Amino acid sequence: MNRGYRAYLFSRKIVVPLLRIEASILIILALYLASASIVNKVTHPGALGGEIAFALLGSIGLFLCSISYSRGTTWGRSPAVLANLIAIGVSYFMFGSHLYIAAAPLLILASATLAAALLGFRPNETR
Repeated sequence: MNRGYRAYLFSRKIVVPLLRIEASILIILALYLASASIVNKVTHPGALGGEIAFALLGSIGLFLCSISYSRGTTWGRSPAVLANLIAIGVSYFMFGSHLYIAAAPLLILASATLAAALLGFRPNETR
């Protein structure tokens, strides 16, 4: 078994849980934002509603991408790569704002998931 194939198998094994962890984090973020709006005064409810909606939609999208990887279909790779590239960009701006406690874990998780998403996919040769 060559080295590239072993990297593929390892990435294939971890990409599904990593995508589901990211989806869970987005659900937790949406729940936090919704509960924080109940406790605190909201100055821009439309913006908060948009953030909650995008967090929920992103969570659903990442979960569907994990299903695609687990089934070996092709449609989940591109959205998973794009979402993690965006997350790396967000972590860059968090570092610029000196929000290191959130930026570092986001960068690590997004980078690991991006690498696994890129390496953990091969189209089925039987099709």
